[in-house]
Amino acid sequence: MNDLPQPDLVLIPGLWLPAEIWQPVVTELAAVGVAAHPVELPGQGASPPDALLDDQLAAVLEVVDGLERPIVVGHSAASGLAWLVADRRPDAITAVVLIGGFPPSDGAVYADFIEPRDGVVGFPGWEPFEGPDADDLDQQQRAHIEELAVPVSAGVTKAPVRLGDRRRHDVPVVLVCPEFSPGEAQAWIDAGDLPELAAAKNLQLLDLRSGHWPMVSCPADLLRGIDRA
Repeated sequence: MNDLPQPDLVLIPGLWLPAEIWQPVVTELAAVGVAAHPVELPGQGASPPDALLDDQLAAVLEVVDGLERPIVVGHSAASGLAWLVADRRPDAITAVVLIGGFPPSDGAVYADFIEPRDGVVGFPGWEPFEGPDADDLDQQQRAHIEELAVPVSAGVTKAPVRLGDRRRHDVPVVLVCPEFSPGEAQAWIDAGDLPELAAAKNLQLLDLRSGHWPMVSCPADLLRGIDRA
């Protein structure tokens, strides 16, 4: 990390994962004197198991509100949570970092990827992620993710996203491109597929040669990239 004072980082885990998934990143940051705050999300390692998206947002905002202009980092589907923070606290954060995920538009469903069973969405195993998503994970890393994974409430995945403050577009955004390239991301933006990113006034696309879980497979590379951005 560079020699300038570093804001604290608020780390939001993606679907199925508790705050513990960020431990390699927390360790790397502690070595350079940067404070990190992994968020334990209701329904993903914290009670209640039938949490709503609003409950998860409240948990993140509680952490953000106790810090001085932190950087908010969201992984995968939790890129949407990070963007909700930008909408609710545009003047209170330094930047948003989105890792392998995109901010949803107002009214979109938060994470409608897998149909719930009995009110929850369980980790589907590795078959849907074979290829660029998971090629960089060894068997031990895969086993670690599987061991940590918990079902997510349909009250989270099926919730509509509500955005209302246009000042969110003033918040600097870093889109970390792991299993896809910055060129692919830019093409999606240009095609109108990612309107929230198209409206961002300060957007950087960061190339990271990894899979979908760089906080597990290459935490030091991830942090060096964020620091450069």
